[in-house]
Amino acid sequence: MTPGIDTLLVLRHTVLGGRRDGFMVLVGIGLGCLVWASASLIGLTALLAASTVAYNAVRIAGAVYLVWLGISALRKTLAHNGSYRGDEVDSPMGASRGGFAALRAGLLTNLLNPKVGVFYISLLPQFLPVGPGAGGWGMLLVAIHLAATFVWYPTLIWWAATARTWLQRQQVRRWLDRVTATVLIGLGVKLAAEVR
Repeated sequence: MTPGIDTLLVLRHTVLGGRRDGFMVLVGIGLGCLVWASASLIGLTALLAASTVAYNAVRIAGAVYLVWLGISALRKTLAHNGSYRGDEVDSPMGASRGGFAALRAGLLTNLLNPKVGVFYISLLPQFLPVGPGAGGWGMLLVAIHLAATFVWYPTLIWWAATARTWLQRQQVRRWLDRVTATVLIGLGVKLAAEVR
Protein backbone atom coordinates (compact mmCIF):
# COMPACT_ATOMS: atom_id res chain seq x y z
CA MET A 1 0.00 0.00 0.00
CA THR A 2 3.04 2.27 0.21
CA PRO A 3 2.89 4.58 -2.81
CA GLY A 4 5.42 3.73 -5.48
CA ILE A 5 5.73 3.28 -9.20
CA ASP A 6 2.88 0.73 -9.33
CA THR A 7 0.58 3.19 -7.57
CA LEU A 8 1.54 5.97 -10.00
CA LEU A 9 0.86 3.77 -13.00
CA VAL A 10 -2.50 2.57 -11.69
CA LEU A 11 -3.62 6.12 -10.92
CA ARG A 12 -2.44 7.57 -14.22
CA HIS A 13 -4.00 4.87 -16.37
CA THR A 14 -7.27 5.00 -14.47
CA VAL A 15 -7.52 8.78 -14.72
CA LEU A 16 -6.63 8.90 -18.41
CA GLY A 17 -8.15 5.65 -19.67
CA GLY A 18 -10.80 4.74 -17.12
CA ARG A 19 -11.34 1.76 -14.86
CA ARG A 20 -10.58 -0.75 -17.62
CA ASP A 21 -7.07 0.61 -18.18
CA GLY A 22 -6.49 0.78 -14.43
CA PHE A 23 -7.42 -2.89 -14.10
CA MET A 24 -5.21 -3.82 -17.06
CA VAL A 25 -2.22 -2.19 -15.31
CA LEU A 26 -3.17 -4.17 -12.22
CA VAL A 27 -3.21 -7.40 -14.25
CA GLY A 28 0.25 -6.53 -15.61
CA ILE A 29 1.53 -5.90 -12.08
CA GLY A 30 0.05 -9.21 -10.95
CA LEU A 31 1.68 -11.07 -13.85
CA GLY A 32 5.01 -9.45 -13.01
CA CYS A 33 4.66 -10.56 -9.39
CA LEU A 34 3.87 -14.10 -10.56
CA VAL A 35 7.02 -14.16 -12.69
CA TRP A 36 9.18 -12.92 -9.82
CA ALA A 37 7.47 -15.29 -7.35
CA SER A 38 7.94 -18.27 -9.67
CA ALA A 39 11.60 -17.36 -10.15
CA SER A 40 11.95 -17.11 -6.39
CA LEU A 41 10.33 -20.47 -5.74
CA ILE A 42 12.65 -22.20 -8.19
CA GLY A 43 15.67 -20.31 -6.91
CA LEU A 44 16.44 -17.96 -9.81
CA THR A 45 16.09 -14.80 -7.76
CA ALA A 46 18.79 -16.16 -5.46
CA LEU A 47 21.11 -15.41 -8.38
CA LEU A 48 19.78 -11.84 -8.43
CA ALA A 49 20.38 -11.50 -4.70
CA ALA A 50 23.84 -13.08 -4.84
CA SER A 51 25.14 -11.62 -8.10
CA THR A 52 25.96 -7.95 -8.17
CA VAL A 53 26.23 -8.11 -11.98
CA ALA A 54 22.75 -9.63 -12.41
CA TYR A 55 21.22 -7.23 -9.90
CA ASN A 56 22.88 -4.22 -11.54
CA ALA A 57 21.80 -5.33 -15.03
CA VAL A 58 18.14 -5.49 -13.97
CA ARG A 59 18.50 -2.29 -11.94
CA ILE A 60 20.00 -0.30 -14.83
CA ALA A 61 17.44 -1.66 -17.32
CA GLY A 62 14.66 -0.65 -14.93
CA ALA A 63 16.18 2.79 -14.36
CA VAL A 64 16.53 3.42 -18.10
CA TYR A 65 12.92 2.33 -18.65
CA LEU A 66 11.61 4.64 -15.90
CA VAL A 67 13.62 7.62 -17.13
CA TRP A 68 12.46 6.94 -20.72
CA LEU A 69 8.82 6.83 -19.58
CA GLY A 70 9.25 10.04 -17.60
CA ILE A 71 11.08 12.01 -20.30
CA SER A 72 8.64 10.87 -23.00
CA ALA A 73 5.64 11.89 -20.90
CA LEU A 74 7.24 15.19 -19.85
CA ARG A 75 8.18 16.05 -23.44
CA LYS A 76 4.58 15.47 -24.50
CA THR A 77 3.25 17.84 -21.81
CA LEU A 78 5.65 20.59 -22.85
CA ALA A 79 4.57 20.59 -26.51
CA HIS A 80 4.15 24.15 -27.71
CA ASN A 81 1.46 23.44 -30.28
CA GLY A 82 -1.30 23.69 -27.67
CA SER A 83 -2.75 20.30 -28.57
CA TYR A 84 -1.84 18.40 -25.45
CA ARG A 85 -3.56 15.03 -25.17
CA GLY A 86 -2.69 12.92 -22.17
CA ASP A 87 -4.50 9.88 -23.53
CA GLU A 88 -2.84 9.44 -26.91
CA VAL A 89 -2.58 5.89 -28.21
CA ASP A 90 1.17 6.09 -28.63
CA SER A 91 1.73 7.35 -25.12
CA PRO A 92 4.94 5.76 -23.82
CA MET A 93 3.32 5.10 -20.49
CA GLY A 94 0.56 3.23 -22.24
CA ALA A 95 -2.21 5.46 -20.90
CA SER A 96 -4.38 4.90 -23.89
CA ARG A 97 -7.83 3.61 -24.55
CA GLY A 98 -6.22 0.26 -25.39
CA GLY A 99 -5.85 -2.22 -22.56
CA PHE A 100 -2.79 -4.01 -23.95
CA ALA A 101 -0.59 -0.93 -23.56
CA ALA A 102 -1.73 -0.56 -19.96
CA LEU A 103 -1.08 -4.24 -19.26
CA ARG A 104 2.37 -3.96 -20.85
CA ALA A 105 3.23 -0.89 -18.75
CA GLY A 106 2.30 -2.69 -15.51
CA LEU A 107 4.15 -5.86 -16.48
CA LEU A 108 7.37 -4.22 -17.70
CA THR A 109 7.57 -1.82 -14.79
CA ASN A 110 7.24 -4.73 -12.38
CA LEU A 111 9.66 -7.04 -14.21
CA LEU A 112 12.32 -4.35 -14.50
CA ASN A 113 12.24 -3.59 -10.79
CA PRO A 114 14.90 -5.73 -9.08
CA LYS A 115 13.50 -4.78 -5.69
CA VAL A 116 10.48 -6.98 -6.37
CA GLY A 117 12.79 -9.95 -6.96
CA VAL A 118 14.82 -9.17 -3.86
CA PHE A 119 11.55 -8.82 -1.90
CA TYR A 120 10.54 -12.33 -2.89
CA ILE A 121 13.93 -13.90 -2.25
CA SER A 122 14.37 -12.20 1.12
CA LEU A 123 10.81 -12.52 2.42
CA LEU A 124 9.52 -15.90 1.23
CA PRO A 125 12.28 -18.13 2.65
CA GLN A 126 11.74 -16.79 6.17
CA PHE A 127 8.24 -18.25 6.23
CA LEU A 128 8.84 -21.53 4.41
CA PRO A 129 9.19 -24.78 6.32
CA VAL A 130 12.13 -27.03 5.52
CA GLY A 131 11.17 -30.10 3.55
CA PRO A 132 8.97 -31.22 0.69
CA GLY A 133 6.01 -28.98 1.59
CA ALA A 134 7.97 -25.75 1.10
CA GLY A 135 6.76 -25.24 -2.47
CA GLY A 136 3.10 -25.43 -1.45
CA TRP A 137 3.65 -22.96 1.38
CA GLY A 138 5.49 -20.68 -1.01
CA MET A 139 2.57 -20.70 -3.45
CA LEU A 140 0.19 -19.92 -0.57
CA LEU A 141 2.29 -16.92 0.48
CA VAL A 142 2.42 -15.65 -3.11
CA ALA A 143 -1.37 -16.06 -3.33
CA ILE A 144 -1.77 -14.00 -0.14
CA HIS A 145 0.48 -11.26 -1.54
CA LEU A 146 -1.47 -11.19 -4.81
CA ALA A 147 -4.79 -11.20 -2.93
CA ALA A 148 -3.69 -8.11 -0.98
CA THR A 149 -2.65 -6.48 -4.26
CA PHE A 150 -6.00 -7.28 -5.86
CA VAL A 151 -7.87 -5.85 -2.87
CA TRP A 152 -5.89 -2.60 -2.48
CA TYR A 153 -5.53 -1.52 -6.11
CA PRO A 154 -9.22 -1.95 -7.06
CA THR A 155 -9.99 0.39 -4.15
CA LEU A 156 -7.48 2.86 -5.56
CA ILE A 157 -8.93 2.42 -9.07
CA TRP A 158 -12.44 3.09 -7.76
CA TRP A 159 -11.27 6.28 -6.03
CA ALA A 160 -9.40 7.52 -9.11
CA ALA A 161 -12.32 6.71 -11.41
CA THR A 162 -14.64 8.62 -9.09
CA ALA A 163 -12.36 11.68 -9.22
CA ARG A 164 -11.82 11.24 -12.97
CA THR A 165 -14.24 13.98 -14.07
CA TRP A 166 -12.26 16.66 -12.27
CA LEU A 167 -8.92 15.06 -13.11
CA GLN A 168 -9.79 14.88 -16.83
CA ARG A 169 -9.68 18.65 -17.25
CA GLN A 170 -6.86 19.44 -19.67
CA GLN A 171 -4.92 21.66 -17.28
CA VAL A 172 -5.16 19.08 -14.46
CA ARG A 173 -4.13 16.25 -16.80
CA ARG A 174 -1.13 18.22 -17.99
CA TRP A 175 0.06 18.82 -14.42
CA LEU A 176 -0.73 15.24 -13.40
CA ASP A 177 1.43 14.03 -16.30
CA ARG A 178 4.21 16.45 -15.38
CA VAL A 179 4.25 15.36 -11.74
CA THR A 180 4.11 11.68 -12.72
CA ALA A 181 6.87 12.16 -15.30
CA THR A 182 9.07 13.98 -12.79
CA VAL A 183 8.55 11.25 -10.19
CA LEU A 184 9.33 8.55 -12.78
CA ILE A 185 12.55 10.30 -13.76
CA GLY A 186 13.44 10.74 -10.09
CA LEU A 187 12.77 7.07 -9.34
CA GLY A 188 14.82 6.04 -12.36
CA VAL A 189 17.77 8.23 -11.33
CA LYS A 190 17.50 6.98 -7.74
CA LEU A 191 17.43 3.37 -8.95
CA ALA A 192 20.43 3.97 -11.24
CA ALA A 193 22.42 5.66 -8.45
CA GLU A 194 21.57 3.03 -5.85
CA VAL A 195 24.59 1.35 -4.31
CA ARG A 196 24.00 -2.18 -3.14
